[in-house]
Amino acid sequence: MTIPQAPTPTPDELAALRQRYRLERERRVRPDGARQYRATEAEFGYYAADPYVRDVPEREPMHDTVDVAVVGGGFGGILAGARMRQQGLERVRIVEKGGDFGGTWYWNRYPGIHCDIESHVYLPMLDETGYVPEWKYAPGEEIRRHAVRVAQKFNLGSDALFSTAVTSLTWDEASGTWIVATDRGDAFRATYVVTATGTLSEPKLPGIPGIEDFKGHTFHTSRWDYAYTGGTPDGGLTGLSHKRVGIVGTGATGIQVIPMLAEDAGHVYVFQRTPSTVDVRANRRTTARDVGADHDGWARERRENYLRIVSGETAEQDLVADRWTTSAGLLEKLLPSFRRQGDRKAFEAAYEAADAAKMNELRARVEQTVTDPDTARKLKPWYRYACKRPAFSDKYYPAFNRGNVTLVDTADTHGIERVTEHGVVVGDTTYELDCLIFATGFSVGTSGIHSGKLPVHGRGGTQLLHAWARQGPRTLHGFTSNGFPNLIQMGSLQNASSVNFTHILDEQAVHAAALVAAAEAEGALIEPAREAEDDWIAALAKDAPDHEWFHAECTPGYYNREGRGRPNGPTAYPHGAFAFHELLKRWREESMGEILQTRSSAQSS
Repeated sequence: MTIPQAPTPTPDELAALRQRYRLERERRVRPDGARQYRATEAEFGYYAADPYVRDVPEREPMHDTVDVAVVGGGFGGILAGARMRQQGLERVRIVEKGGDFGGTWYWNRYPGIHCDIESHVYLPMLDETGYVPEWKYAPGEEIRRHAVRVAQKFNLGSDALFSTAVTSLTWDEASGTWIVATDRGDAFRATYVVTATGTLSEPKLPGIPGIEDFKGHTFHTSRWDYAYTGGTPDGGLTGLSHKRVGIVGTGATGIQVIPMLAEDAGHVYVFQRTPSTVDVRANRRTTARDVGADHDGWARERRENYLRIVSGETAEQDLVADRWTTSAGLLEKLLPSFRRQGDRKAFEAAYEAADAAKMNELRARVEQTVTDPDTARKLKPWYRYACKRPAFSDKYYPAFNRGNVTLVDTADTHGIERVTEHGVVVGDTTYELDCLIFATGFSVGTSGIHSGKLPVHGRGGTQLLHAWARQGPRTLHGFTSNGFPNLIQMGSLQNASSVNFTHILDEQAVHAAALVAAAEAEGALIEPAREAEDDWIAALAKDAPDHEWFHAECTPGYYNREGRGRPNGPTAYPHGAFAFHELLKRWREESMGEILQTRSSAQSS
């Protein structure tokens, strides 16, 4: 582990920090845990409606047959479709709830939106499309356009179904195909199904009493209402010039939105439960020369270099050299690659000292930037660096120096107490508002086949979640499950994860396409044996790091299930994404035939 160069706190200082972290955590832990949020369903369904497609075009239901059905039109689904095309699959149909490709970048178009990962490693298929991003950290519209660019290059729109939600997947043994049903009456068949629904796709609301009573205007940041605010993602929110605007949430989205609101709104009230860490952004325009885009494969090399570093592997050079790579030892603290030398106690002591130094640096940044001492005090984060996803901005803290911005800390009341017809109540104060905006993020794991909202019936009519009810999720490498032939799951479950998740998705798409190509060549089904699932689950558990020592002390958030700790059982490959990708490559070269089954042997299993 590489320890960042910073003053080492003394033992007394570390003890005081631990005590402060515990106190601050207790101020924010709620007995209702994740139940403090409500889904954007039923009477709150309008918060999740598509603001970009007012009139969905009429069409006839589809009852045809395709080679591959891909559920989801974000980067995961686009990459799956593109890699299938490269393997020669002709009929690839993407089904997407939104009105176009882009996934989270289709939905999220709020003011100030940018990616927090360098665009030259975040945007996939730069080598294949010949595109070089314009900014080090790309704005949302550039990212959305690139998603469409990739889809167009591989002609993925020809069979796509937009403004359509898949409602069930059913395996038909007689035909050896999946029946894909949707909310628009479709019931088409697919030889293979790939699910790429994402993990953060369903907006959530805080379960504050009285939300439905508010008479002012309200919306979620993932469905920004420019008809009300005016302007564009670049600003100019003239509709708010005389409005009192409240915003709930100070995570990655709030960090970007709040400075934009501050520029144009009459007054902004920022309702904060837990402050984020906000490090230097230093965004800038870039040229092809800046990033070495002068030879074939430049983007792949840069992306692999980045993943190697943030996965705890060694690299001769840090090509990206940003706050993610320099803080890799703190962000990926639990990976065995960072614990290969020395005993656990020594590692944890070194980690704690490095973490304290980094957090002291970030708290000092608040103090140096925010002029009002009381506001600065409330903005300081008191927890370990990786308890919440780090944020980056050079505009966030200066926004609180404006006279039209008020920070309302809600930690002592465990959040906003209630909403009235005319405003928000915190403690003894009612903040009257014309507009209330929710930057409250997304429900983790509530979309797709793992949530139960999209039922999957495999061989014999067995439902996927019922099959997993007793022993938990069962997969091989996170992709495939016994009893569910030709179903390939994309996501981080029993797979790998990284701060640069588009890279993970692309590697998954490559793997999925290789599986399908092998099955096509052999005329076989893709389905692991139960023994293969057992072996994979055992491999995940063997070196699984002990998360609890870290997450049990973290401030509440979606990383630790709102203070309830991490889920039981192995959920991801413990040695990091770089090592996992190497494992998959070897498996494809040496053992992929093990997952291919003839129809007769698959039925008997």
